[in-house]
Amino acid sequence: MSRGILSDSDWRRPGIRRTSYGVHAVLLLLLFLVGLGPMLWLAKGALTSTQDTLRAPLALWPNGIDWANLSTAWTRVEIDKYFFNTVVLAAGSWLVQLLVATTAGYALAVLRPRYGKILTGVVLATLFVPSVVLLVPLYLTVVDPPLLKVSLINSFWAVWLPAGANAFNILLVQRFFANLPREVFEAARVDGAGPYRLFWSVVLPMSRPILGVVSVFAVIAAWKDFLWPLLVLPDPDRQPLSVRLPALQRFVELDVFLAALAISTVIPVALFLVFQRLFLKSGALGGAVKG
Repeated sequence: MSRGILSDSDWRRPGIRRTSYGVHAVLLLLLFLVGLGPMLWLAKGALTSTQDTLRAPLALWPNGIDWANLSTAWTRVEIDKYFFNTVVLAAGSWLVQLLVATTAGYALAVLRPRYGKILTGVVLATLFVPSVVLLVPLYLTVVDPPLLKVSLINSFWAVWLPAGANAFNILLVQRFFANLPREVFEAARVDGAGPYRLFWSVVLPMSRPILGVVSVFAVIAAWKDFLWPLLVLPDPDRQPLSVRLPALQRFVELDVFLAALAISTVIPVALFLVFQRLFLKSGALGGAVKG
């Protein structure tokens, strides 16, 4: 029987039980304020006029809800265009990262090449290289790709292709694939499944939890990325929200700017709500599929 700080006899004492419940309630309230407080205030500020936000920042709509902020941010500030750019960048980065992570993880964990451990060590070693160190060589590569001989600046490919080089996702998927039951792979090979059929029809359907986790990581990372899109997408018409919103802050009213920020957080929040069980359940990354 597991035991916490308080024993069963302590829980039977009314004073200790009430104190414990009170401490739990205070901690939950603090977690709520720290975790959801800024998001709730942003949602409130997006529907509040600038004067009300400056005069009473914590008051709930003293002069009513201003729904026009959302439509103004969507049309006059052209948030719709930058929102579309962000969706395209996030979708492309997600696809490239998922493709590289699943194929590399499959090759290292299921196919198991002769030098697989060395390759895994090389991939792991890249995690110890600061991203700032790679910024200049990566930018020079994008400006003059070795094979294409065409600059990728102001092209979405300049964001999509480097996103695939994510060692963390590769190792995460490899670990998951390595824990899948190999009896299923052997049975598929006996039935005549080749490497491609095994990957598409057996491994991927068994790996939906890790695919969901990698997808959320990829989309959120691409959604909030600022420095790299700023460098490779100098054209404002092709920039995402993370780059354009700071540049537009000085030209728009506070209420419209808060509305634009609220719109930009819709997709990440929705993704977390959809895939929250994959993060909260430890079995999602356990890897083994019993059957």
